[in-house]
Amino acid sequence: MTLALAYLAVVSTLLSALTALATDRYPVTLKISSSILLGAAGASAVLAGVLDLLSGKIHTAQLGLGLPWLVWHLRLDPLSGFFMAVTGIVVLAVAVYGPAYVRQYQNGPQPLSVLGFFTGLFVAGMLLVVLADDAFLFLIAWELMSLSSYFLVTYQHQHAPNRRAGYLYLLMAEISALLILLAFGILAQFSHSFAFHAMRHSQIPPLWATIAFVLALLGFGLKAGLVPFHAWLPEAHPVAPSHISALMSGLMLKIAVYGLIRFSYGLLVHIRWEWGLALLLMGTASALFGVLYALMQHDLKRLLAYHSVENIGIIFMGLGLSMIFIGTGHPLLGVLGLIAALYHTLNHALFKSLLFLGSGAILMRTREGDLEHMGGLIRHMPQTAFLFLIGCLSIAALPPFNGFVSEWLTFQSALQVSVLSNALLRAIIPVAAALLALTGALAATCFVKVYGVAFLGQARTRRVRHAREVPWSMRLGMGMLAFLCLLFGVLPTVTIRVLGSVTSLLLHRGLPSASVHGWLWLTPISPRVASYSAPLVVLGLLLAIGIGYILLHPRWKRGAIRRVPPWDCGFGALNARMQYTATAFSMPIRRIFSPVWLVNESTTTGMDPRMPLRVASVEYQLHIGDRFWPLLYEPVSRWVLATARVVSRIQTGRMRTYLAYSFVTLLVLLWLIR
Repeated sequence: MTLALAYLAVVSTLLSALTALATDRYPVTLKISSSILLGAAGASAVLAGVLDLLSGKIHTAQLGLGLPWLVWHLRLDPLSGFFMAVTGIVVLAVAVYGPAYVRQYQNGPQPLSVLGFFTGLFVAGMLLVVLADDAFLFLIAWELMSLSSYFLVTYQHQHAPNRRAGYLYLLMAEISALLILLAFGILAQFSHSFAFHAMRHSQIPPLWATIAFVLALLGFGLKAGLVPFHAWLPEAHPVAPSHISALMSGLMLKIAVYGLIRFSYGLLVHIRWEWGLALLLMGTASALFGVLYALMQHDLKRLLAYHSVENIGIIFMGLGLSMIFIGTGHPLLGVLGLIAALYHTLNHALFKSLLFLGSGAILMRTREGDLEHMGGLIRHMPQTAFLFLIGCLSIAALPPFNGFVSEWLTFQSALQVSVLSNALLRAIIPVAAALLALTGALAATCFVKVYGVAFLGQARTRRVRHAREVPWSMRLGMGMLAFLCLLFGVLPTVTIRVLGSVTSLLLHRGLPSASVHGWLWLTPISPRVASYSAPLVVLGLLLAIGIGYILLHPRWKRGAIRRVPPWDCGFGALNARMQYTATAFSMPIRRIFSPVWLVNESTTTGMDPRMPLRVASVEYQLHIGDRFWPLLYEPVSRWVLATARVVSRIQTGRMRTYLAYSFVTLLVLLWLIR
């Protein structure tokens, strides 16, 4: 039953892709049917994942769809069930949101059939990666996911930035796939099989296991957007349609997290603390650099893309702590770190997808993606503003929303450093925890900027002043995710109890202390160390709001509500140009952390030619660049282009030359296999 639901999810996505091919001829009917099939795939994936998590069983199957001597192996266990459920939730919300959103592309230069076709293939690729139980199928599904998402990134290819982002994304995706292929190749060499069940029982020398882990970390980390491999995210995510950005940031990055967990915990088995230290350092750097770069952005989708780097860093910090504790002989604390990482994986999928869908709603109604051109949207799009606020509170890790729980669990894991005897780890982990606290504070600052500049104050442009609420289906898709952000924040003990089947599979133990006092109190270690009650926090907030309303609202003071304009300090009527801008809001942070970025700031003053002492105009220019571009990406790009130019010389156009190439290749192959 469970595996049949997983099959249904994959088949539904493929049918959605095929149905979308005919949307250009029958746009309304087939667009809706394609979305219904995609929603059915999401619902089936959620059911399959949840049922497998609750049962804790392992379901396996073989399909004769590969090479004659290399069949496809499928496996649905609690780990793949968890990621399948996460995938299904976001896909279901996107399926509800999508039909109304893509209406704006209906009369555009690109056909809707292309968008729908590759969306279905993209989701199918992610589901197949999660279900794959051999390296052959895993890499096929991985390439399906990467190539289909490339066509989604370049959907509006008439724009040069889209083509540039697509080239960079495809380049990084193929390098990632090559590294993962090499990692699986090492395991296949020692297990003499591509099947994961053979790899699990193979004896790999520690040196080769470490080499395989490093290759997997680089491959999956590049796809996940870890620093310094992150620069493709702020290029690719903003140019894709917003519901695709939600799938890429909310799901595709998590598939990379799944791949690393499956490879490290499921295939290598014997985990070393040195691997965890590498993850911890890369995760900490990603979290801090991601939020600092996000603070400097004023393009909303680009800002959200950098926050994906930050949150992926937090997930890898949890995984790093887990591996450190496991490798040093503290498996129970390793379970806590793994649960923190899995919980934040779920949470980030929810609130980041919600925020990208919210940005799509803003973009659809205002045609503005720049925060400097927004303002006052809470008056014109109040429901979208409310749902977007929930996403902001969740990603800022404020209780009682879900982001707080997973970050709090990560802190609790780091605070157990006293059990370690290694002096290096005892010195590094507290520093990482302090940087995580700084990251949380900066993230809250960033989303105060986002919400204040975009939704509060006065509208800065005519389009924003004439904005209106988006269709109900788009609000419903966002509302589903917003509700889950609150639900998983209020009921963490239930969630952790369900996640126990994943840790039991990978580490053969759960976290029984978390729910020892029932669903009301979360106690990850013991009540004497730390505890948290999200339901009581909600109750306290409701009581505080109710008491504040009664005590402060004018109606309860027997007085009428008097509305007057705000004080203008004697300068006359306030206007939009008197408001704080996004650039001005982040200026103090820029001054403090200026070495982090490549900052090019200039001010040009124009004088009145008739009155030389009178200033006629002031032009301020600010460009903030990513330091990793000249260090990493530009050299790789130049090397690839130079190699392509060299390889292109073999295209002489002469048949005799091509026959000579074939003859030499045949001789080399005969020599190799003799």
